[in-house]
Amino acid sequence: MDLGTVAVIGGGVIGSLVARQIVDQHPDSTVLLLDRDAVGCGASRRSAGLHFPRGASERVRRMSGYSQEFYEKLKADQPDAPIYAVGMSVLSQASRGDLEGIYTEPVRRNDSPAALDACGAEVRLPADMSVWDVRGAQYADVHRLVQAVVTDLRPRVGVREGVRVTALEPGGRGVGISLSTGERLTVDRVVLAPGPWLGAPAWADLVAPMGARIKKIVALHIDQPVAETDRAFVFHDEDAFLLPLAYRGHWLFSYTCRDWDVDPDQVGADLDARDVERAQECLSRYAPSLAPRCTSGRVFCDAYSVSGQPLVRRLDPDGRVVFAGAANGSGYRLAPAIAAEAVQLFEKSVKGNVR
Repeated sequence: MDLGTVAVIGGGVIGSLVARQIVDQHPDSTVLLLDRDAVGCGASRRSAGLHFPRGASERVRRMSGYSQEFYEKLKADQPDAPIYAVGMSVLSQASRGDLEGIYTEPVRRNDSPAALDACGAEVRLPADMSVWDVRGAQYADVHRLVQAVVTDLRPRVGVREGVRVTALEPGGRGVGISLSTGERLTVDRVVLAPGPWLGAPAWADLVAPMGARIKKIVALHIDQPVAETDRAFVFHDEDAFLLPLAYRGHWLFSYTCRDWDVDPDQVGADLDARDVERAQECLSRYAPSLAPRCTSGRVFCDAYSVSGQPLVRRLDPDGRVVFAGAANGSGYRLAPAIAAEAVQLFEKSVKGNVR
């Protein structure tokens, strides 16, 4: 099936995998990948890249399973891909039944002291909580992964970096795109994968009805050596996790920041005192000896949907513009499945026109 000329706006992990999905499944199509910066340098550059084999809804569990298989195959085909398997322990008050309704892999209770022995410090188990081991976790250097994906795509995809889209005008015969270079393009279809830049003037009116919001994301770096056997700890009830970043040689602590409706162009990349204080307060409940070592980190933004599920939908009556994103902090984890859903919308549109 020829999808015609497709412009993918946004060169992060979602946009790059959309481009890959199109050229792999529909090689007669022409694909142009556009990014206002270098590919992989938006939210993907600062992503922790942790894959949880879980989902709060049936759709997200299905997407998680699809993406897990995708990344496993990618790693098998490209052993040098920056994707790393990691053991994972979940600390929670939830029952086995509750957790098995969320995680797509079996959970096994493990309350032995050895289960919490990691990262050179004792992770303590709060009262009324249990430890559950879950298989299937992995994490990635998302920035490097996007670079590798796009490098592989370049012979088949037109890649335009440092080019901003200034206008997006869908119509019955195509979609007009104006660029910061002064160029004007007309393409058959557009996938809009802008990450947290939902309010860009070129598409703000198209995206606004979805009601997605932008949240500040903060992750702290812990100056603590990482061993190959170290596991990730998920503090399920806090929506936080402690991750051994072996490729960087330190630990990362991600917690839930409550700063909503922020502008990604106005949120600085530096931590402030409140970021550090809130992270240390959360981590102190589980690993008090590590909390004082949270003195550096990363700050960025991400898009969240009202439903808590990724948004993959048509933005115009003719189905020429499809939005793919608002993955609620799980852009890397669900990107392959989001890409597949976006391309499927185009496939349905083309089949409908043929009839």
